[in-house]
Amino acid sequence: MVSEISYGNWITHGSQVEEDAAHACVRAALDEGITTFDTADVYAGTRAEEVLGRALKGVRRESLEIFTKVYWPTGPGRNDRGLSRKHIMESVNGSLRRLGTDYVDLYQAHRFDVETPLEETLRAFDDLVRQGKVLYVGVSEWSADQIARALKIADEMGFDRIVSNQPQYSMLWRVIEAEVVPLSEREGLGQIVWSPIAQGVLTGKYLPGQPPPAGSRATDEAGSGFIDRMLRDDVLRRVQELRPVAADHGLTMAQLAVAWVLQNPNVSSAIVGASRPEQIRDNVKASGVKLDGDTMRRIDEILDPVVERDPGKTVSPTSRP
Repeated sequence: MVSEISYGNWITHGSQVEEDAAHACVRAALDEGITTFDTADVYAGTRAEEVLGRALKGVRRESLEIFTKVYWPTGPGRNDRGLSRKHIMESVNGSLRRLGTDYVDLYQAHRFDVETPLEETLRAFDDLVRQGKVLYVGVSEWSADQIARALKIADEMGFDRIVSNQPQYSMLWRVIEAEVVPLSEREGLGQIVWSPIAQGVLTGKYLPGQPPPAGSRATDEAGSGFIDRMLRDDVLRRVQELRPVAADHGLTMAQLAVAWVLQNPNVSSAIVGASRPEQIRDNVKASGVKLDGDTMRRIDEILDPVVERDPGKTVSPTSRP
């Protein structure tokens, strides 16, 4: 069981915001009933895990679900990356130390590793489950074919199956709907989605024909390269047309965006990040919101020309959500 809204610290902790602000955001998340916290070893060069661990210190461990990931380089060596048994075993120990915990609730393969046999990766994950260092295993940004292969091997070899996928998903980016979601529904996987607000684009703060606001994700070196593709004027104009839809439901633009992804029954949780506590307090109000069919169709009519649906297009391999 996870909270419908999860707190994630990609870009923010250890890089975009100071530690005091990060702790304030985590306290706000806890106060608002968020129990699920997502991070990764690579975020802020491993510093994000350290900040999250310190922020959660003293909180009853059994009341939390702590997620982290492995794959991207965390050092200069040739074995400091990927999903080999060596890197997985060494990385999980580093993550546990930085997070200040004996186990993580969900350990996720941050990308698919084409250089390591899938059997090797899954056996290492299964060993971690048996050791008690990991309770469940999942993946992030894997294709439907890759997920299906992993499930088949796990069934054949008696390994713990992956239980989740962490994909990008928002009103503007719906790639998973074509293949990943149908497979996951058949096989019993849930989606823990990142970027439900499209890196802030769906808040409406980015206006067509105007420069990004100072201090926004688009002006941050770590996030600007990822958000650029969504800052086209045709996209931003369509987003502004969502304002009356949000107003009709008494929601902010951000709340509407988060509520939209939660309407998908295969979405278990939506990850939100924050540089200020008030952003958390705003986003959590999307939990429990029900959007009727007419509203969902109205959103589709507004956004359809700029929605990314092509399953053949994937996130750049250099991006690290």
